[in-house]
Amino acid sequence: MKENTNGTSLALYRKYRPKSFKEVLGQDHIIDVLEGSIEANKVSHAYLFVGSRGTGKTSVARIFAKDIGVSTNDMYEIDAASNRGIEDIRNLRDGARVLPFDSKYKVYIIDEVHMLSKDAWGALLKTLEEPPKHVIFILATTEVHKVPETIISRCQVFTFRKASDLVSKNMLLDIAKKEGFELEGSGAELLAILGDGSFRDALGMLQKILNFSDKDKKNKKIKREDIEKITGAPKTTLVNDYISAIAMNNIEDGIIIIKKAGAENLDMKLYFKLIIQKFRMAIILKYAPKIEKEMAGDLGEEDLAFLKDIIKKDKKGLLRSKGLSILLESYNDIDRAFISELPLELALIKILGEE
Repeated sequence: MKENTNGTSLALYRKYRPKSFKEVLGQDHIIDVLEGSIEANKVSHAYLFVGSRGTGKTSVARIFAKDIGVSTNDMYEIDAASNRGIEDIRNLRDGARVLPFDSKYKVYIIDEVHMLSKDAWGALLKTLEEPPKHVIFILATTEVHKVPETIISRCQVFTFRKASDLVSKNMLLDIAKKEGFELEGSGAELLAILGDGSFRDALGMLQKILNFSDKDKKNKKIKREDIEKITGAPKTTLVNDYISAIAMNNIEDGIIIIKKAGAENLDMKLYFKLIIQKFRMAIILKYAPKIEKEMAGDLGEEDLAFLKDIIKKDKKGLLRSKGLSILLESYNDIDRAFISELPLELALIKILGEE
């Protein structure tokens, strides 16, 4: 892994941070508009970037500033979490009046802007109402509901999408390869799910895996089991056994597996998500067997063999869309369940028609 001059490892999310719009993943709907505004020379004086953490808001802000010709001397990044008071915004406003050093514009990127105090919002609003011609504000937030409507109405708002599992998975495979490792497809998929829509979080976990694997210089192949062990993610066997209980129409075995998962103090929401993912794969393989070769790239040999075997054992045809629909419905209830195992138990009972 590349090192800084002080000898410490450079974090993957920093090392592979996009440096141009072409390198930004999953935000085409935003990049197209921003590139169009630059080409047409119609740049706004205030933008609001909305989206969950790790989706690229700050990276896009930096690239945008660079592409409109703003030098590092004229780009300012402010963390509103630690600069949230009225005096901080007044200082910003005073500085904004000063002409740029060597660019046409000065760009102020204010991250976590929802953290500003009430008085600070008022001070910022005055600047947004009558901004100096040479100043562009890019506000970024993960909690847009905390941003006053008066601020929102004076900005061009762009909503960043969470990283899809597919986009995140492909990114992880690519970066692992660049780092000299061979990441198993199903392992990359698990990391993408663990990242929960955040490129930064997914890369953080990949770095943890690579750092651990780097201890064994000979072994550069990373399997899903390695990732399960290091991250504490639910083991494949627990996922498979739940699906097997459905296919075999055995509610007792299913309840036992759920209890076992609960006893291991797993993240039940993640466990449920992995079950849904594999259940879906079983249905796809069942109804579209010709795509087995394509699925082999996403699954390990053992996983693929399991799915083929379980489809044969599904004598009652329980691996179908109705079961998947019940699983999805129960998954949506998991945050409200004071007993974390309950949604999985109810889904099992509904699918097997035992109510």
